[in-house]
Amino acid sequence: MKKIWVRKAKSFREAERFDRQYYEMFSPNERVETVDWLRRIARKIGKIGKVGHGGTRLRRVIGVVQ
Repeated sequence: MKKIWVRKAKSFREAERFDRQYYEMFSPNERVETVDWLRRIARKIGKIGKVGHGGTRLRRVIGVVQ
């Protein structure tokens, strides 16, 4: 069985600090893999629409500023 840990925070700022500390333990490659995994889960539950190339890539946005 996978262990689940819970940390109770007194404020949103403290909770953000806990999250930052947790993800700083990961290597950069593990962080990218985690984002990709979350993106695939969101796609499965219908929160993200398909974007070119079968919807397997991250959306790239370019803005022109004059």
